[in-house]
Amino acid sequence: MASPSSAPSSAHVSGRLSARPETIVAPASTPSGHHALELGRERDGIVFIPPGLDPTRPAPLIVGLHGAGGIASQMLDLLGPAAAARGIIVLGPESRGQTWDVIRGGYGPDVAFIDEALRKVFRMHPVDPARIAVSGFSDGASYALSLGIINGELFDHVLAFSPGFMAPTRTGDTPRIFISHGVRDEVLPIDPCSRRIVPALENAGYDVEYREFDGGHVVPTEMVGRSIDRFLG
Repeated sequence: MASPSSAPSSAHVSGRLSARPETIVAPASTPSGHHALELGRERDGIVFIPPGLDPTRPAPLIVGLHGAGGIASQMLDLLGPAAAARGIIVLGPESRGQTWDVIRGGYGPDVAFIDEALRKVFRMHPVDPARIAVSGFSDGASYALSLGIINGELFDHVLAFSPGFMAPTRTGDTPRIFISHGVRDEVLPIDPCSRRIVPALENAGYDVEYREFDGGHVVPTEMVGRSIDRFLG
């Protein structure tokens, strides 16, 4: 596998993504199914293209970010069934280290890798620029919130399952945000996490749907379904 062609730029160090869907839509050249990104040697990622998509019609896309120590299949397993049923492409990139760069000290390598992964997906199948979401679980949810707020021009929705924090360097537009969290979460306790994050977002003017559930550090199927409904609604 080749290494990503883009080293972190000054924009990446600020958490900014430059990839955008193609303005001239070409028919899809990639069949349905799971496809390795083939952009990284030790840690890479997966693209899922659901069956039955019209190769000439732009499809919605969700970028799914795994939790600490996770791999791409974590988010593909979580989002895949709903994505297949609703005709959504899912991109599951893997962090360069055991978790995402901002948690390890600052934006840069992972932002560059996600940018390169997005460019590849945009060449694989037409993507609707008005229906792109970033999602994640645990550390991935914190990273999704951060990147989603920084890159609101790209992501119109953020779907965050059990986030711990957010660390935006700037704001861009105002993506709609879905957050869920278990009231018995012992990994990222709800009080210092989502119960602080949500009021801060609402006070900043974001449209937030917040759902608490009776459970721990997990993502119930119902929460995935609610978030997808909000994204496509």
